[in-house]
Amino acid sequence: MKIRARLPRLVAGGATLALALSLSACGSGTGGGSSDDGKIHVLVYGDASNKVEKQIVATFNKTSDVKAVLDTIPGADYQQKLQTIINTPQAPDVFFNWGGGSIQPFVKADLLMPLDDFIKDDPALKSNFLPSVFNSAVVDGKAYGIPMRGTQPVLLFNNGKVLDDAGVQPPKTWDELLSTVKTLKGKGVTPIALGGGDQWPTLMWFEYVYDRVAGPELFEKALGGDKSAWESPESKKALSMLKELVDAGAFGTNFDSVKYTNGASPALVAKGKAAFELMGSWYYAQQQQDAKDFAAKGLGYTTFPAVSGGKGDQADVVGNTNNFYSVLKKTKHPEAVEKFLKLMYSDEFVKAQMAIGNLPTTTNTEKFLDTSASPAYSHFQYDLVKKAPSFQLSWDQAYPPSAITPIHQAVQQFFNGQIDADGFIKAMQALPTE
Repeated sequence: MKIRARLPRLVAGGATLALALSLSACGSGTGGGSSDDGKIHVLVYGDASNKVEKQIVATFNKTSDVKAVLDTIPGADYQQKLQTIINTPQAPDVFFNWGGGSIQPFVKADLLMPLDDFIKDDPALKSNFLPSVFNSAVVDGKAYGIPMRGTQPVLLFNNGKVLDDAGVQPPKTWDELLSTVKTLKGKGVTPIALGGGDQWPTLMWFEYVYDRVAGPELFEKALGGDKSAWESPESKKALSMLKELVDAGAFGTNFDSVKYTNGASPALVAKGKAAFELMGSWYYAQQQQDAKDFAAKGLGYTTFPAVSGGKGDQADVVGNTNNFYSVLKKTKHPEAVEKFLKLMYSDEFVKAQMAIGNLPTTTNTEKFLDTSASPAYSHFQYDLVKKAPSFQLSWDQAYPPSAITPIHQAVQQFFNGQIDADGFIKAMQALPTE
């Protein structure tokens, strides 16, 4: 399997360059850096996976003289607030990120600690992770991140009872999806829940349809600077298919007022008001937290439908290869941080992540598949990722950070009819690629 992650590149363009320059200027002085309260602060994205992170911090604190404190920022605000505090006395020692694209400005601003010395001390910090995943946080030949959750392919989840009541099955092809949408609408059910208010859930539909129609090569060309890729026949076909799905009422009419980050869209599925939701594999942990009985008895999942005549392999997946912990260069407790990072490949870590439905990318993961909250779900994910010819990194993580907002706005505006196909193509052609 080839992991198609964003390659390291120079920071350039708009807000990203401005951010990098301002961070670099601050970092060259005596200000900034992590706070010195005698502890290491670990900052993470606030969601259902925090249960494991709390457990690992507690384990670390049992034997460490320097204690760790877990800090969280709600998911919707995470990236913006991280950028605000990264070079202040409130900066964390260790922080959650998505690898290459998300940490590029911080690397260029010389705020992050290369982890090569840690790895020399303990080669297992590298060798105990799948190489293709570990390398997603390698920038300019240096490691800046240790995998800390699990691989996150995007899956098509469903409410099994809703499907049974409507007499339909999870669609295997795009034509079956359109037919299923029509049937579900006739039953008075919203066919597909969508947290359009967050924008990034909408992007997942573009990522998969583009892959199925054009294969991963179209996006690779666009990311590499070939703007003509966005106006290709395959691109226009993908957009026409997406418009057909929206116009068919697949997502209802108020999807832009619904969010995933506040639990609204998952609740629609759990309560039987919607049949499907396209979401990353963390969806299982979210439902397990919010609707435990539904997660155990009613939650179904499948791969994204195939597109007849499309160039993309139906076994391709999109999503995030993993999340990572990176380390602030000015941490005052590097020895403690190194010991903390070693827990990310421990048996305890792997089993705890699997207990909430996550799939770690450690080399010891396979032997624990049957210990997970749902062995069938873990085996499904593991086999899916292992066999995927292509694992396309999410577009908003593959492009430079300055492209995130324009991408999110373009996908939202296309879905809600504010821009047409030409407008979407122009918006994507205007994205910075370096």
